[in-house]
Amino acid sequence: MRSRFGSPVLDASARLLAPFMWLFAAYVMVHGHDSPGGGFQAGVILAASIVMLRLVRGGGTGSGLSSRGALTLACAGPLLFGGIGIGSLFSGGNFLDYGALPLPMDPVQVRVIGTLGIEAGVMLGVTGVLVLIFDVLASWDDGTV
Repeated sequence: MRSRFGSPVLDASARLLAPFMWLFAAYVMVHGHDSPGGGFQAGVILAASIVMLRLVRGGGTGSGLSSRGALTLACAGPLLFGGIGIGSLFSGGNFLDYGALPLPMDPVQVRVIGTLGIEAGVMLGVTGVLVLIFDVLASWDDGTV
């Protein structure tokens, strides 16, 4: 999938739509504390915007995220998730007990920051994995995997 798909109109509309999709992904992640939504849904929206840009603009020029960058995101997300869980264990709490994190804030604020970190880790992991899946499937037709 190295060739472009589309026209100048599709290219312009995809480049115009992508920042709004990124903003909506951030909104879904942050708003996921109080309502349905969160890291998984935000990661899917973010990955969909990257896939849309790659479909319209072609292989590696569609977005600033390479396959190696997607692999980095796919690894960094679970590391952030696990790091917050292990950090609370080392601070005397249970795994993912955000209140035990050693931050100089009110315990309620520490829980909010911990939850946001978990949601960010899930979002990064989901985005990275979905973009990698697309890259593998899109490179199938030209023989490179």
